[in-house]
Amino acid sequence: MRALLQRVTYGRVMIAGEIKGEIDNGFVILLGVRHDDTEKDVEYLVDKMSDLRVFTDANGKFNDSLMDRGYDLLVISQFTLYANTRKGKRPGFTESARPEKAILLYELFNERCKALGVKVQSGEFGADMKVTIHNDGPVTIMLDSEDKIKR
Repeated sequence: MRALLQRVTYGRVMIAGEIKGEIDNGFVILLGVRHDDTEKDVEYLVDKMSDLRVFTDANGKFNDSLMDRGYDLLVISQFTLYANTRKGKRPGFTESARPEKAILLYELFNERCKALGVKVQSGEFGADMKVTIHNDGPVTIMLDSEDKIKR
């Protein structure tokens, strides 16, 4: 499972011209689910993301986390994070989970974040979405649950 975290001052997702989700400070997360991901991958990413110290303190140092600040999340499903571009000019998506599995883990990710007390906004799984991201810094960090194995 991959989560592309973007530290933002504003994020919004629109579907068919209507605002579906909107946050001020926090993370916009593009979340990709791989075909062999499980609940353990969700737990790893939620734990890592929630305590990642990438918000600056009074001295301008990366010392504060999303939880420290009480900031929000905007989570967008993003199967293209598993695009394979090794061969040819058209990406392949065989590593991405099938929708029936991906939606369950996407929703579980959102539920686990809410259980931490984080305000979570989201897009709509499988919808054509227009995402506005005011990246702060810019700070963009890729988390991959495969890293839990490489420790």
